[in-house]
Amino acid sequence: MATPLNIILFIILGLFSVIIGVLILRLYRSERGRKKLETRFVELENKANTLQLQTLEARLNPHLFKNILNSIQSHAYQTYFAMDKLSNVLDFILYESQNRFVSPKEEIEFALNLIEINKIKISPLFSINIKKKIEEQDALYTEKIMAPLISIDLIENAFKHADLQSPDAFISIVIEFRDNYFSMTVTNKISGKSAFLKEHGGIGAATLEQRLKIIYKSCYKLERHVEEDLYVAHLKINLLEYKNKMLTAG
Repeated sequence: MATPLNIILFIILGLFSVIIGVLILRLYRSERGRKKLETRFVELENKANTLQLQTLEARLNPHLFKNILNSIQSHAYQTYFAMDKLSNVLDFILYESQNRFVSPKEEIEFALNLIEINKIKISPLFSINIKKKIEEQDALYTEKIMAPLISIDLIENAFKHADLQSPDAFISIVIEFRDNYFSMTVTNKISGKSAFLKEHGGIGAATLEQRLKIIYKSCYKLERHVEEDLYVAHLKINLLEYKNKMLTAG
């Protein structure tokens, strides 16, 4: 026969078992809830990352598109710029060069346009340095006293034969008009081609030399020489001396 003490112990054990069961059930449910929360958190984090990425892309794509448009615009401008210079060069060749003489101003403008056109053929990273030293107030600057196209050979040779592969390659062109002198000095790094010097002494060079001798006689100096790995061409014309001789002869 069960005693009151046994009954009490039985009840206590039963209650303890129920409590343990409830705790285990709550713990199981809590674990499931935690996993659900973790899964939900990961989902929300992924959505947040996706939204952030889309926001960044939304900012990036117009920026990239704008850069592309700027690049196209730049090339279009360069093309327009080159065509404008080419038009000026053609006008000079077709019309002004038919005259026996042009002004130093016109010949210098022609030379600068020709340089800009030739720059299209080389990389933007290639070093090319153009310097002008002009005394525009000089009376001879606008006087018809220059042989037209006299600067073509020096400029074309530099761009044709410059060493474009060497990291320290360059072209330097200095155009001067002062004290009644016109001068042009063109320097470029020598190409590795074996025919370099021969080509620089070709038809263009011979024609230039002949024209200078016929027109300016002793009033000019043309020098072409090599300094280590550099090719230097220098032309200098004493226009005032030439003018005085022309006046005396006339």
